[in-house]
Amino acid sequence: MPAILAVFAFLAVWELYVDLSGIKPSILPSPLRILTQGWLNRQALLDNTWPTLGATLGGFALSLVFAFASSVLMDFVPFMRRALLPLFIVSQTLPLVAIAPLVVLWFGFGLLPKLLLVALVTFFPLLVALLQGYEATDRDVTELLSSMKASRWRIFCLARLPSAMPFFFAGLRISITYAVVGAIFAEYAGAARGLGIYILNAKNNFRPDLVLAAVVVSALLTLCLFGLTLAVQRFVMPWQSPAEKRP
Repeated sequence: MPAILAVFAFLAVWELYVDLSGIKPSILPSPLRILTQGWLNRQALLDNTWPTLGATLGGFALSLVFAFASSVLMDFVPFMRRALLPLFIVSQTLPLVAIAPLVVLWFGFGLLPKLLLVALVTFFPLLVALLQGYEATDRDVTELLSSMKASRWRIFCLARLPSAMPFFFAGLRISITYAVVGAIFAEYAGAARGLGIYILNAKNNFRPDLVLAAVVVSALLTLCLFGLTLAVQRFVMPWQSPAEKRP
């Protein structure tokens, strides 16, 4: 409720400022105009939302698979952790504005470059969260399983992986907020449809109201995906108490 009240207060001040200042809608549209134009152009927004959502979910799924496989490899083979982790850290320092056109140049204007760029943006928080979770495993549990002649893989499945779940979902929530932004930015570099292309066309036509309407759609999309991760966490980890689920 405090967050909702804060948002409504911000929108009311924004609307009042636009009405009293007489600023042109081509410079700063009012929230009411943004909602009105968004509703009038809802079909175009919807048609461009589906490609962005597809690239977001596809790239995020690729990110999940790569992050989990890399974390397992680095957990089982310490040498691979020392070899790969610095490279993964360096990959996060690369400016996306420079990498995106190259990825499009190498892989074309189809879906693949968007998936790769979303995965590049989102995999690192997942990887770090999983590695941190493995390290947080209770040593007594590990020693108990070892005394019972459990294999390394058995110990991983029964102790280390469950221990990493809270860390994993924390990383998941961070990554999912980057995924939509990554997909939109990938569309800037080269795409036929998507919210990124819609925003670019609206900007070129000097329609900030439609730009902000698309931004609202992307924000709502991100919030829905964020809420979905919370629902999945409650389903996968029903043993956690409500207090433990709070960030």
